[in-house]
Amino acid sequence: MRRFFYLLKREDIIMWETITEDVKAIRNRDPAVRSWTEAILCYPGLHALFFYRIAHFFYNIRLYLLARIISNIGRFFTGIEIHPGAKIGKGLFIDHGMAVVIGETTEIGDNVTIYQGATLGGTGKEKGKRHPTIGNNVVISSGAKVLGPFTVGDNSKIGAGSVVLKEVPPNCTVVGVPGRIVVKNNKRLKCSTAKDEIDLDQVKLPDPVFQELECLRKRISELEDHLYKKKGDVNDEII
Repeated sequence: MRRFFYLLKREDIIMWETITEDVKAIRNRDPAVRSWTEAILCYPGLHALFFYRIAHFFYNIRLYLLARIISNIGRFFTGIEIHPGAKIGKGLFIDHGMAVVIGETTEIGDNVTIYQGATLGGTGKEKGKRHPTIGNNVVISSGAKVLGPFTVGDNSKIGAGSVVLKEVPPNCTVVGVPGRIVVKNNKRLKCSTAKDEIDLDQVKLPDPVFQELECLRKRISELEDHLYKKKGDVNDEII
């Protein structure tokens, strides 16, 4: 019984510390917020995290049914589904938030930003670890799907609408379906049109399909020039 109350007190302290950091994350990362009161009262992402922190508290002391009930209440009011078994660090900012899903075995580091419609899900019915592990300072953009028991490294960014099915190293930017790394260690990969200053911006991400088409056009142009020179004449007809 003494151990139970010790765990109860410890989890209670951790819960309130992380809730405080969640509020600070809104103030630091959303230019639209004007006051602490607005951050606390008007952000469904924060409300979802509040329900999650309480549900996770009960989950950790093995009151699983109560945890799931609280989690479902939070989902009803916010449109954000976070399983109470997920492990979430400090300073998570869920912006807008509607239709965000975070699965049971998901692990999220500190200072992560998630936009509306993102899913951190599994790929099957197997038991055990089946959801992704998200590192620190990661940005997951609108509608992105990260599916499977792999790691997304620290400081990485997942572009809007991307479907990520395999490991992402630290300091990378991933876009497309399926997801492809287009920026690694803050450097553009070959044929990438990415800007250097990508951070929370979801517009300046590169388009891998456009990149492939540009590479093909460039290669075709080089081959045509080579053929014209070899024939010794210029043919205006496009083949």
